[in-house]
Amino acid sequence: MNVAPSWQNGGGQVPLREALPQVLASYSRPSAILPTYPPVAVYSSQALDDTPAFAPDALHAAHRPTIDIPVEHHSHDIAPGQAPTSLATVGGPCNHTDTQMKGRKPAIAAAGTFFGLFSFSQIYQNILFPKLTAPSERADEKPWVASSHSWVDRNVCTWFGFCGLTHLDKTRWTTPKPKGKARKQQESLSSQSHEDYKVDLEDFWTSSSNVRWEDLSKEEQHAREVPSYVTEYAPYIHLFSGEEFWPCDIADHLIHTTPHLNYTPLKATSDHPNLTNLDDLNEWGRFVYLQSDDNVEDRPEWLGGETNIPEVPKDPDTEREDRSKGKFVHAPEGEKSEWWKVGDGDTKDKGGIRPTATTPGLVPTNLPEGEELVEEETWQSELLRRKAMGKKVVGGRSDAPVVLVVVPKEDGVVDAFWFFFYSYNLGNKVFNIRFGNHVGDWEHTVVRFHHGKPKAVFFSEHSFGEAYTFDAVEKIGKRPVGYSATGTHAMYATSGLHPYILPGGILHDETDRGPLWDPLLNVYSYTYNYHNDSLKASNLTPNAPLEWFYFNGHWGDKFYPLSDPRQYRFLGQYHYVNGPLGPRFKNLGRQQICQGNGDCLLKSWVGPKRWTSSVKRWHGVGQGEEMSEEDVKRFVPREPKS
Repeated sequence: MNVAPSWQNGGGQVPLREALPQVLASYSRPSAILPTYPPVAVYSSQALDDTPAFAPDALHAAHRPTIDIPVEHHSHDIAPGQAPTSLATVGGPCNHTDTQMKGRKPAIAAAGTFFGLFSFSQIYQNILFPKLTAPSERADEKPWVASSHSWVDRNVCTWFGFCGLTHLDKTRWTTPKPKGKARKQQESLSSQSHEDYKVDLEDFWTSSSNVRWEDLSKEEQHAREVPSYVTEYAPYIHLFSGEEFWPCDIADHLIHTTPHLNYTPLKATSDHPNLTNLDDLNEWGRFVYLQSDDNVEDRPEWLGGETNIPEVPKDPDTEREDRSKGKFVHAPEGEKSEWWKVGDGDTKDKGGIRPTATTPGLVPTNLPEGEELVEEETWQSELLRRKAMGKKVVGGRSDAPVVLVVVPKEDGVVDAFWFFFYSYNLGNKVFNIRFGNHVGDWEHTVVRFHHGKPKAVFFSEHSFGEAYTFDAVEKIGKRPVGYSATGTHAMYATSGLHPYILPGGILHDETDRGPLWDPLLNVYSYTYNYHNDSLKASNLTPNAPLEWFYFNGHWGDKFYPLSDPRQYRFLGQYHYVNGPLGPRFKNLGRQQICQGNGDCLLKSWVGPKRWTSSVKRWHGVGQGEEMSEEDVKRFVPREPKS
C-alpha cells in the first residue's frame, strides 16, 4: 500500500477504506516500532504537480476520506535514489518562515511603539491636558510652547506633555561666570552694615501719612485696637534646621525686584516701588509680576535671607507641651460650637464665598503654574500622613518683620492672621526632579478667639491647610507652636515628614525643631474690616503703611517661558510657577477657620501614641487664581495702560 510521505514526525496519510482491518493487515511494519505520539497530518516536500498525493487505488481525492497514521522512518528504509524525508530535510520551509518572522519583528515592534505613543498622545491632548491645566494656563499654552527654539521640544510638549526635557541640565540654569571675575550679585541691604540696613528698612515701613494716635477719635481708636489676648497667644514658629531660604522683609524684596507686565518690564515712576506706593501698579491690571533683578538660580544673597535667622533667646521658656508622640483625630464636637462658623464669609474676589455684586468673583487658589485668580475652583484630593521626630530648640527674634492682621467677626469671634514672607520658595522633588519653585512666598497661621478665649489654630499648607483645637497643638507656655517646612515653608502642627498630593510619601514636606522664631518681637499689625475691605494700621504700629496690602499683582516672577533653560513641565507640573498673591487674597473673611471653602475638619489630640494614619483633607487644593473681566473692572477702576 502506498503511503504519502510526511514533513513532520515521519507520519503518512492513507485512504480510509471500508474494511479498516484489511489496511492494517496489509501493513507489514511491526506494531512494536510504531510511535505513541499523537498522529498529525503531513505532506510531502516534493514539488506540487498533477500527481495524486493519495494511493493509486484510492477513489477520487475529493470524495476519498483519509486517516493519519504515524510512520517512523529509518535510514535503512529509504530506497536507492529516493529523496530522504527526514526532519532535517523537510524542516527547510519552516526555517525559512521563522527567518521571515524574525525579519518582521523590528517592524512590528516599531509599529507597536508608534501606536502606543500615538494613543498616549491622543489621551494626553484630549483627556489629560484639559484636566491638568487650568483655563488661564490653556490661554497661554500656544505662545508658551511656541517660545521654545526647538522643533522637537515644541512637538514633544504638545503631543505628550513632556516639555523642556533638555532643560534638566542644571549647568544651563546659572549665569555664565565671566573669565577671571566672580559672578556679580546684587547685595541685600542686610549684607551691608546692620545699622544702615535697619534704618533704611524702617523708613520703608513708615506710612507717608503720619498718624498721631491722640488725634484719632475714640471710635477710630477702637477700630484700630489689637486686643491684648491676640499677642498673649501669639504663635512661635520652628524653622527647619537645614533651611536654605529664611524669612525675608517685603521692603527688602521690593528693592531687588522690578514690576513686569507679564514678561515686559514696566516704566513705573521708580524702578523699585516701595510699600507706600505699590498699589499704583494696579493701573496696569492684575498681570503685574515683581520679577527678580537677579537670576535666582545664581542664589543671590538677598534671596536666602540668612541674616534673618532668628537669634538665640536670652531667656527661653522651657515649659513645653510635646506633640512628638501621639495623633490628631477629628473633633466633631468643636465643629458644633457657635464660634466654628461665623459671619457672611469673604467675597469671592478675596477667596471667600460671598458673591461680588451680581457677577461671579475671582477665587484665589493654586494652579499648576502658581497662584492666579479664577472664577471657578477645581478640587483635587490630597493625602496627609504624619511621622513624628524632633531636634533641639534654638532661636528668638528675626530681622524679618511679620504682618499681623486682626479681623473682628460676628458673635464675639476674632481671627488673628500671622503672615510670614520669604523671598523664595524651593519646591519639592519627585524622583529627583524638582517642581514648584517660585519667587516670593506668603504663609500664614490663624488663631481664632471667641470672647477673648483661644479656640482653634490653622496652619496654611500649599494653598490649603489643617485646623486644630487650641488644646490640641503644642505650646510653649500659653503660646501655640507651628513648624515651617524646609524650602516650601508650608506650616504644620508637628515636626517630621508630611506627605501630600502623591501617595507613598513620594512628594512630602519636612519639618523639625530648628531655630525658634518669635514673630511677636518684630511685627507690624493691622485691623481689617472684611465687609468693606478696609485695612487700618493698629494701635501697636499706627504708622505702618497700607498701600502694599492692596497690590493686585504677584509677589514674584511669572512662570518662565519654555524658551528659558530653567523651565520645564511634565504632565502639568512646572519647575517654576507664578509668584503668589498677597495677604488680601487669603480669604480673610472666612466663616470657618480653614483657608478654603470646602470641608474643614477640626482635629483634637490623642496621645501619646505613634501613628501613620491618613487624614482626610477638605477639597479645594491644587487649583489657581485668575480674574474675570468683571473683576478687573472692580479691582482696577482705571483702564490698564496699553
